[in-house]
Amino acid sequence: MSFNSIPVFSMPDIENRNQETIDSLYKALTTHGFFTITDHGIKDEVLASSYKVSKEFFDLSEDIKNNYAHPEVAGARGYTPFGKETAVGEKTPDLKEFWHHGPVIDESFDDRVPKNIFVSELADFNGQFDLLFNQLNMLGIKVLSAIAVTLGKDPDFFDNWALKGNSILRLIHYPPINDNTNIMRARAHADINLITLLVGAEESGLEVQNSSGGWIPIQAKSKSIVCNIGDMMQLVTRSKLKSTSHRVVDHNVDKSSSRYSMPFFLHPSPDIELCSIVDDSADSISAHDFLEERLRAIKLY
Repeated sequence: MSFNSIPVFSMPDIENRNQETIDSLYKALTTHGFFTITDHGIKDEVLASSYKVSKEFFDLSEDIKNNYAHPEVAGARGYTPFGKETAVGEKTPDLKEFWHHGPVIDESFDDRVPKNIFVSELADFNGQFDLLFNQLNMLGIKVLSAIAVTLGKDPDFFDNWALKGNSILRLIHYPPINDNTNIMRARAHADINLITLLVGAEESGLEVQNSSGGWIPIQAKSKSIVCNIGDMMQLVTRSKLKSTSHRVVDHNVDKSSSRYSMPFFLHPSPDIELCSIVDDSADSISAHDFLEERLRAIKLY
């Protein structure tokens, strides 16, 4: 079944779980795995402040930013320079630089979940993204609860996976494009994780591929959040829920400008076994091993 638009749900409707909403959500998850959330409860000023601080970081000198790069851990925390990440099967790297921020951890987390890195040059940086991370994490857990219900599971089915998960808030800067022979800021890819929450980008450019091979543009709406299924969720549902290819394109090269976005990748704890939750299949891989394999595939190691 093909599609030409992405359905929109308000978060109160998702939480109320009336049958019409659950049925429509299930259809979106099993058809293409993308939908948009409005009325999500994250305040405009939190998002505006987060974009402001993100821009301040990317405006720092390359020397300063590179001091925060840790390729030995595949950029699990800190800075990844421009032109490093490369989509699976591609030779040309994406046209972006990014930062990874995770949960504030304690002894209750798996010891493979790394600590965050403190940015000394920006006093508000860590506090701002601790705040945004926590709000997106709680929103993501609510979305997972609704997804569990669509699958006939208890609403808290995924709580043990995600409450202490290895989730990542990624701050992305796509610099202006000055070469019209390559307008792919992020080449076609699927996400690794359970679900992604994409805070409304300031500029359009995100496109989702439908089953006919066409590309459906997602309009930038700063007050909405786009949610999509990742490969881990597709795996444990044996492809019942769809992890769909998407990309970021600059169609305005003549007037190209910087693009910023803040996707939140909700991951399970590293010790969770990714086995089928819809049948008796015995195949299994740990969330840690799955992630490590994919990080190598996208050339972050």
